[in-house]
Amino acid sequence: MTSPVPTVSRIRRRRFPELILATLKPAAGILAAAALACGAPATFAATPSSVQRALQAAIHGSWRTPAFVTRDKYRHPLQTLEFFGIRPTMRVIEVLPAPGWYTQILAPFLRARGQLIEATQPVAGTSGYAHRSAVAYYHMLAANPAVYGRVRLEPFELPNYLHLGAPNSADMVVTFNNMHDLMFENVHRDVTPIFLERFLRNAYHVLKPGGILGIVGHRAAPGTPLAKCFPMARLPQAFVIHEAEEAGFELGGTSEILANPKDPRNIPVFFLPPTLADSTPAARRRYAAIGYADDYTLRFIKPGAPAR
Repeated sequence: MTSPVPTVSRIRRRRFPELILATLKPAAGILAAAALACGAPATFAATPSSVQRALQAAIHGSWRTPAFVTRDKYRHPLQTLEFFGIRPTMRVIEVLPAPGWYTQILAPFLRARGQLIEATQPVAGTSGYAHRSAVAYYHMLAANPAVYGRVRLEPFELPNYLHLGAPNSADMVVTFNNMHDLMFENVHRDVTPIFLERFLRNAYHVLKPGGILGIVGHRAAPGTPLAKCFPMARLPQAFVIHEAEEAGFELGGTSEILANPKDPRNIPVFFLPPTLADSTPAARRRYAAIGYADDYTLRFIKPGAPAR
């Protein structure tokens, strides 16, 4: 599957109540159809062959977890990282990396000439799933210092501590399938993007001028109210773009490399592969036939010329 030419937008939207999401559905459909119809690579500049080789070497590394490798054909790591414009000399922050799917690629790719910072939940002070994930992630890093020995850890603990680093200190911030984790539902069942907004502001501040924010997330249908998105672990693409622009970013482009037109975008992503949470055999077969969730891939830029 080839990825389409990215669409570019410089439009800033100051207000974006949920009802306005519905008005974007026709335009979103037109843009998606145009993107899917185009087979050119979704890159902004040709990736140097040396960078491609380095990425491929990391992707095909023997240290990668076999179960992770089987998902490459769905997650397209080479095309995704090329779309973001990653280079081996960059200082890259990955946000909420557990269980380490992309860490296993980014760490060796950046080890020699760049730096990988993992903004991850600490073991201490967490419980339940968050604690188990943190423990497994830390064990993965400790088990292979030859690959992960230069990875730097930055505490990132929802909802209290979302710090990413010193201002203007990173070249790229990336996060994969975590945007829904930054939403918040209070005791009154009100869903707000308060932590998502804080994360985006912090990402803006930590990036250098010209720095890149790369986001992959599970897509909800245009116009879906946030209260319905929350239990599905999805967000509308237009909503995420709006929130990033409100934080000061400019949209550099979108890619459909992770799109899945068979996904109806109105079911919880946990029912789909690889989780297949529904225990009913018939339901599992139905969800398996749909495949992985329909994901958006977004590239944002912090305005300003990169330092030379």
